[in-house]
Amino acid sequence: MGNTMVEKIFLSHSNKREISPGDVIWLDIDIRSARDFGGPNVVKNLQNYFPENPVIDKTRTVFTFDTVAPANNIPYAINQQLVRNYAREYKIPLYDVNRGIGTHTLIEDGWIRPNITAVGTDSHYNIMGAIGALGQGMGDRDIAFAFATGKVWFETPATVRINVEGMPKNELVTPKDFVLFLLSKFGSHGLLGKIVELYGDYIESLNLAGKITIASMGTELGLISILIPPNENLIAELDKLSAPKWQTESICSDIDAKYAGEYTVDINNLEPLLAAPFSPDNIHPVREFIGKSIDSVFIGSCTNGRAEDISAAANALDDSKVADNTIMRVVPTTRIVTENIIRNGSWKKLFDSGAVVSHPACGGCAQGQIGMTGIGEVQISTANRNFKGKQGAGETFLASPIIAGFAAAKGKIWLPK
Repeated sequence: MGNTMVEKIFLSHSNKREISPGDVIWLDIDIRSARDFGGPNVVKNLQNYFPENPVIDKTRTVFTFDTVAPANNIPYAINQQLVRNYAREYKIPLYDVNRGIGTHTLIEDGWIRPNITAVGTDSHYNIMGAIGALGQGMGDRDIAFAFATGKVWFETPATVRINVEGMPKNELVTPKDFVLFLLSKFGSHGLLGKIVELYGDYIESLNLAGKITIASMGTELGLISILIPPNENLIAELDKLSAPKWQTESICSDIDAKYAGEYTVDINNLEPLLAAPFSPDNIHPVREFIGKSIDSVFIGSCTNGRAEDISAAANALDDSKVADNTIMRVVPTTRIVTENIIRNGSWKKLFDSGAVVSHPACGGCAQGQIGMTGIGEVQISTANRNFKGKQGAGETFLASPIIAGFAAAKGKIWLPK
């Protein structure tokens, strides 16, 4: 019997020769990281439980600051400095508040490559599945243990295969619409605790940004991860960003791999979708909400903050100003993304339109950054969650950068005829 992608990753990172769903193993972790949210507690746990030898391998351990970056309150400033001091003392690499979202930065800088195992204090760490790596968010005690030992225990998850048939005929359809479509079909519990592997010409056609958008919402689907087999185009895109820090081999499932389920979805007639308040799986066609007034737009997050996403939103504005009584807030994912949108003209287009363009960070997903809503405020966001209070006290609709750009120009949800 052959193995799925996650089973192959687990076999290559453990002392097991055979593995099946449900098996509990000690998994070797290639990359261990902590961000400014959770990072201070990781440090405190290391100080309490591993005071003599807190980090087993400094070359594979890293801190990233992205949630409240730069710190906008004294408690966060204190915690960030605590982490800085610890990183300096033990010579642990640290990406500070000028670098952007940690998961994206680690991919850009060659830390994460296919067939890598990585853990961090980020519930969307499974974004690494976009490049065929296994990333998992964990609690601060688990991450501290990984820092000190290079291992964590893991129950081998079952895998579901989804075959994607067709290509969207609607030119406004984006990877965000595709992952919202998956949420409409499976909800947040239909595949709970599973790994999903995605196959099909559409998936093969996507670049890094598109695959990141899909993988980043595995959390909202209730998944351990969405694993996308890397192709030559993706590897070339990664190589262009940076040389890999570690030599790894891309993997794919065996032909005779055993799946817990297999589904086929047809996306030929897929149309632009949105998630209405207050759940990411409250999915509707955008056309059902055409004309609904909005107060603000947020472009960013680990889901839709790449240069391609921000450029798509800028182009959707079509040289228009942001509508009266509407605020548009844009937060790039990383410093590299910021440079890209400056060079391709999107930054100036957005600035000239009246948008607020910020430095790279998590943005509206973290209450320390721009993107929060007030009571009664209606927002279109390209982020991944719209639960009550997640992005403020208002109502948030999740949509693609194109739909968000249209809304910014019109001051309402809108589609061209």
